[in-house]
Amino acid sequence: MNYNEAVTYLYSSRPPFHQVGAAAYKPGLDNTLRLMAHVGNPHEHLRAIHVAGTNGKGSTSHLIAAALQASGLKVGLFTSPHLVSLTERIRINGQPIAEADVAAFIEQNKDFLDTLQPSFFETMTALAFAYFVQQQVDIAVVEVGLGGRLDSTNVLTPILSVITNIGLDHTEFLGNTLPKIAREKAGIIKPGVPCVIGETHPQTMNVFLDRAQECGILGEGLETTNCRIWFADQCGYLRRCRLREAPDCELKGNYQEHNLQTAFVALRAIIQNSKFKIKNSEIAEGFAHVCSMTGLRGRWETLCEQPLTICDTGHNSHGLQYVAKQLRELTNPHIWIVFGQVNDKDSDISLRLMPQGEKYHYIFTKPDTQRARSAEEMLELWGKEGLAIDSPEEAISYAQQHAAPEDAIFIGGSNYLVGYAISRYTY
Repeated sequence: MNYNEAVTYLYSSRPPFHQVGAAAYKPGLDNTLRLMAHVGNPHEHLRAIHVAGTNGKGSTSHLIAAALQASGLKVGLFTSPHLVSLTERIRINGQPIAEADVAAFIEQNKDFLDTLQPSFFETMTALAFAYFVQQQVDIAVVEVGLGGRLDSTNVLTPILSVITNIGLDHTEFLGNTLPKIAREKAGIIKPGVPCVIGETHPQTMNVFLDRAQECGILGEGLETTNCRIWFADQCGYLRRCRLREAPDCELKGNYQEHNLQTAFVALRAIIQNSKFKIKNSEIAEGFAHVCSMTGLRGRWETLCEQPLTICDTGHNSHGLQYVAKQLRELTNPHIWIVFGQVNDKDSDISLRLMPQGEKYHYIFTKPDTQRARSAEEMLELWGKEGLAIDSPEEAISYAQQHAAPEDAIFIGGSNYLVGYAISRYTY
């Protein structure tokens, strides 16, 4: 079996969530535990950091991984979804898993996979964990796929749990209120395992405090010896610590300030609660080169200088509020916005957040997934002047043809649209 055959097998026999949505979702850990047992229980042999949250968990995972890499460790990184290639999901020190290793895993375990019928994400989780153990990583940074409590990755007992924030996303699975969603995310908090909460909210604070109490990790603050849970946005440690005077970061989105703070407090917690020794200079090095060190793409990323062309993976109202603010700060005479979303996102709220005015020109399109809203549906939700062009290729081409050299083009609203843009501009 070669790589293309393995990917075809994965997608045809167990279509992934990013393609078909709810039909791919299998809550619970029974399948994952059976699959892990079949491949040697790699989750029991991994030293890991577990990261959940509505937004920012990918950036935070990459920031933590980069700092650990800069300290000389061999670091596994498991994230989702991918933007261009499935191999992006599984990396060691920034290098994606080889296509041959993906093919070998599927071929070796195909009979068992045919019998168990695990989800796409359950299979990818088992592949990632087995690969990290085989490659003898020092530590793995593992991003939750969906939720936390019932997510496949939650078979881990990590050395640190991190929850970036709570927003209304995937409400059909996690609940339709912030406290309900927080309870699902809080499921990654485990007895005796320290935890960092990135952004607090009045509706979710007590959910985390109650879970921390259950797990025996409730404390007062990072510098208190008996503390095992920290609320990063209340710590201020990044502001007080001199990381080369200021925390320079390769990630340029304004919203990354929250992720920087969360990652920094998480790294301080790792230093305090494990054998790993990480210098502030190494944290600064990782933050400053996080994209080049880990392969992170699509976070307020410049794809072209003239006209300035930027893409960003913000895809729900919680994330797009920061994207919208940054778009308003652009001083270009005209900004052409190529925008598309999938049908389980809060598009009506997201669109109300986006900038309006004569300088903003909207081109709605349909990302390449079964879950995508049509361009016409997006335009109808927008309710203002704009264009509907279903083909992402034609939508981006239209923006390129009409933007003057001094204008800007923004492409976003969906990971799938950003993935297409990255492949168009850089491959």
